[in-house]
Amino acid sequence: MKLAIIKETKPFERRVALSPEVCKQLIHAGFECNVEKDAGISSFFEDAAYTAVGAIIQNDKSALLASADVVLKVNPLTIDEISFMKKKAIAISFMYASTNRDMVDACATQGISAFSVDAIPRISRAQKMDALSSQANLAGYKSVIIGAYHLGKIFPLLMTAAGTIKPAKVVVMGAGVAGLQAIATAKRLGAVVEVSDIRPETKEQVESLGGKFIEVKGDNSIKIEGGYVKGVSEEFLKKQQEVIAKHICEADLVITTALIPGKKAPMLIPEDVVKNMKLGSVIVDMAVEQGGNCACSEFGKTVEKHGVTIVGEANIPSMLPLNASELYAKNISTFLLHLATKEGFKWEMEEEITKGSLIVHEGKIC
Repeated sequence: MKLAIIKETKPFERRVALSPEVCKQLIHAGFECNVEKDAGISSFFEDAAYTAVGAIIQNDKSALLASADVVLKVNPLTIDEISFMKKKAIAISFMYASTNRDMVDACATQGISAFSVDAIPRISRAQKMDALSSQANLAGYKSVIIGAYHLGKIFPLLMTAAGTIKPAKVVVMGAGVAGLQAIATAKRLGAVVEVSDIRPETKEQVESLGGKFIEVKGDNSIKIEGGYVKGVSEEFLKKQQEVIAKHICEADLVITTALIPGKKAPMLIPEDVVKNMKLGSVIVDMAVEQGGNCACSEFGKTVEKHGVTIVGEANIPSMLPLNASELYAKNISTFLLHLATKEGFKWEMEEEITKGSLIVHEGKIC
């Protein structure tokens, strides 16, 4: 089968779907890898690195798409990209189908099949395919580094002849993959870390990393499926805000990671809380691409409001493009090899991973 790896066009995006090393592995497995010219350059992979392992560099994107059996990408395909694909070809990428209906409809109209890596079930045998986790892990690390850069003080306790510097206080909101990595990174830098999460089962994980868990009593509105929070009531969010407001106002750095798949990110830090934060404190809003957890954050911008620096950095994993691309390439190649051999796709329609991630099958929306 012919694989096509095309250059990402989304703003702020520097990742690529396959690294040269993973291309080499897939070529060895019998696949043909065709890579759009300069597709990997922003991830520090030159075209020569791809050709050295047997991949073919293509200049004409439309011709590349038209000849491909499988198109691999990081971000959802655009309508134009889908229009070049041949009937019964297959697309694999992050698709976020529940909020990207036009793209799903375009796949159906074109008669192609589409798998979404963000819909892969969170089961043990799918861990090596879990691109959401691999990218969130990097984002959690980078969020702390971003926060440390903007914060006008150091993280660790420091005792000097001139006096003692108290450690910085970091509040992390959300103890998922990104949040846990943010906790670990902030602790390694010497900060005192407090953590809020609506899932009480995360308390043990937080404390194992040296964080202090901020407890908010849950209610029946919290819906959790496959490890993700799928829904929560406005009443609970208000109660959560009240409990953690005091912790936020005492913090030097606040990192928010709360997301609900397919929905706007929950509002955790209203503007009146920002007004009461310490002068010079920092918020890194990791949920800004889905509307943000902070009322004052702005997509793709770092702003100062009420004396607080608020970072709305878009696509944080892309700020570590080399590592992010390497991990994503391993995720997506493992996924591909689960779904197919060099001869074609298996189409095991009742198999859990296939069933969970297949969005469109030969023009039919699943």
